[in-house]
Amino acid sequence: MAKKKAKTKKPTKKPTKLSFKLNRQQKVVFGSFLMLFGLAIIVSFISFLFTWQADQSTLFDVGNRDLETKNWLSKFGVVISNFFITDGFGIAAFIVAFLVFLSGVYMFFGYKSSNLRKFWFWGALVMIWLSIFFGFFAEENALLGGKIGYETNDYLQDYLGFFGTVLLLTFLFIIYLVIRLKVTPEMIGDYFRKSKAELDAARAKREEEIQISETDEELDWKKETVSAKATEEKFVETSFESTPKSEKPTPSPTPTIISNEEEDDVSMEVEAALEEEEEDHLSKKLVKDFGEFDPTLELKKYKFPTIDLLKDYGGTITIDQAELEENKNRIVNTLKNYKIEIAQIKATVGPTVTLYEIVPEAGIRISKIKNLEDDIALSLSALGIRIIAPIPGKGTIGIEVPNKNASIVSMRSVIASPKFQNAEMELPLALGKTISNETFVVDLAKMPHMLMAGATGQGKSVGLNAILTSLLYCKHPAEVKFVLVDPKKVELTLFNKIERHYLAKLPDTEEAIITDNNKVINTLNSLCIEMDDRYDLLKNAMCRNIKEYNVKFKARKLNPNDGHKFLPYIVLVVDEFADLIMTAGKEVETPIARLAQLARAIGIHLIIATQRPSVNVITGIIKANFPARVAFRVTSKIDSRTILDNQGADQLIGRGDMLFTQGNELKRLQCAFVDTPEVDKITEFIGSQKAYPDAYLLPEYEGEEGSGTGLDIDVSERDKLFREAAEVIVIAQQGSASLLQRKLKLGYNRAGRIIDQLEAAGIVGQFEGSKARQVLISDMAALDQLLNEAPNN
Repeated sequence: MAKKKAKTKKPTKKPTKLSFKLNRQQKVVFGSFLMLFGLAIIVSFISFLFTWQADQSTLFDVGNRDLETKNWLSKFGVVISNFFITDGFGIAAFIVAFLVFLSGVYMFFGYKSSNLRKFWFWGALVMIWLSIFFGFFAEENALLGGKIGYETNDYLQDYLGFFGTVLLLTFLFIIYLVIRLKVTPEMIGDYFRKSKAELDAARAKREEEIQISETDEELDWKKETVSAKATEEKFVETSFESTPKSEKPTPSPTPTIISNEEEDDVSMEVEAALEEEEEDHLSKKLVKDFGEFDPTLELKKYKFPTIDLLKDYGGTITIDQAELEENKNRIVNTLKNYKIEIAQIKATVGPTVTLYEIVPEAGIRISKIKNLEDDIALSLSALGIRIIAPIPGKGTIGIEVPNKNASIVSMRSVIASPKFQNAEMELPLALGKTISNETFVVDLAKMPHMLMAGATGQGKSVGLNAILTSLLYCKHPAEVKFVLVDPKKVELTLFNKIERHYLAKLPDTEEAIITDNNKVINTLNSLCIEMDDRYDLLKNAMCRNIKEYNVKFKARKLNPNDGHKFLPYIVLVVDEFADLIMTAGKEVETPIARLAQLARAIGIHLIIATQRPSVNVITGIIKANFPARVAFRVTSKIDSRTILDNQGADQLIGRGDMLFTQGNELKRLQCAFVDTPEVDKITEFIGSQKAYPDAYLLPEYEGEEGSGTGLDIDVSERDKLFREAAEVIVIAQQGSASLLQRKLKLGYNRAGRIIDQLEAAGIVGQFEGSKARQVLISDMAALDQLLNEAPNN
């Protein structure tokens, strides 16, 4: 049997939907029609104002072709003008003609229709208001208000009366001024005050011109009088000269001769005494003789590191058109699934991230797009996306999507960029590149301190190396010094090679890079002493900041014999702040807070990094004084809010991807990559050159309870309560000044001195930071034996 052929159904055509949306060609055609039609209405209205009386008879016989009309658009102009003006809104009908013409312009050129709706709404209201307003002054057939204006006005006066109608129209006029034109009483007052001020200024100028003209006339008159007198005196001198020329006095510096018209008066010479030479003149003379003070003179032959020491990773951005198109389509489709239409989209390709800027259709809520962050990330299969809604300064919404093939931003590329080379900053830092591939350079002196956080392995140490490298490439060793704190002991060790060039340290310490927490406390307190000393110098020099002070010192206006010296910038870098807080607590936080609050003006700047941005590490006091924040990738939104006061750091992709803020908007950057061998080459290059005899020495600091080493206190100078204090310490087995304060009701200073005396006597041990001192005497019998054996007890 033959197989039956399968019947194939013909595809049914879907019914075409009726659409009133015009395409671009239709809009151009219809727009041109409206423009010309509006122009025709305007011409007919203008002509009607002059010819309406002559054309009245033609209105009742429009079909008669033998009748002639005076209107410029003939019978069409008569009919349409009579409809809108006489039977309509009066001369206010010109607004209709203008709105028709404006609609054609908007449609022809493709402008947005939202503004056009406002024009029609407010235009219609103004037309009705003018028609009613002109109805006051017009009879039924007059052109001012038209029939609508007349009838409406008549109706309102029947129910509100004349006065009530005036009040209503006034109220509507105020509504238009306030809502549409945004006019307020303050603006009107400011306008009249401004007009009055301009009138007063013009009046004062005219009076000044009159005064100047009068002064010029007076001066001309005086010049004529003086010249006449001079001629007369010259004639008298040549006729009656009696003093020989040889007896005339020798000329003196700038003499002034005062004479009188009377013959008996003797002429008198007045010589002005020379003023004493001011100190400013002395400084100018010193600068002229010796030139300005040059702080770099001691290392005059110092050479900055060359760009060849940095590696070129060839991180040029390659634009993958297919990837961009694919991401664009996925973003558009994801938003369409949630009924969000996009009017425009633009892509900016960066080293590691591409920014897609979208413009949603009118009426779309921004929060609706912001809430789709996870859905868009799922559709793009991206590691983490970040939505900026809206982008500050732009009317767009940004979606940052990581590139599949990221480019390395080398330190060489940012150092060699003109933006860094030509930066007119005190302490320029080349942090990396933005999404638009621009080198990002900031001034540490204006920050003035930076807080840096990020999880382990996300780029903090590389970021610190990039900051230090930036300063090494632009500042002479005489201009900046580093105080490096490295609790991990391995991150900053390479900078030991430039100790005598760039590093600062405490006296009598072997290594400049601080790794011991006790030394960190002493160093921070030493920096506080340095800060106070610098403020004293600025006060004596009457300067507000370090920049003014150094300019004044270079100009030789400050005497070194008075203690003045050139002040280099000091940059404190702490690589792991959380470790210091855990071990030392308040003893570290207090000097850090003092420096952060006060040290900006005298050139001490702090850069603190931590891998644990929790609230017990980055406290409120620390955050308040560190406006500049750098966040690498963190593990949670809570950490992101702690460091940035905002979300976003948890959505970064790592490997140097970071967010930077200086108290305003967040900027996404790719941190410049500088590897350990590059830092080694730079420090080797600098360290091989001639250096200072030693590192920059900070002021010596001893602990508040004494230095704890080799105290030599005379027994006769012991406090009266020394023995009683010793008994309190031995009984409690706790060597602290606070215990003596409570038990003996002493002040802190006196208790501290007694502790020093007890240490010298061998009763308590050395100072151990925040811990109480060790008590070396076990009981009262041993204390009595010790004190009895000592002489003069």
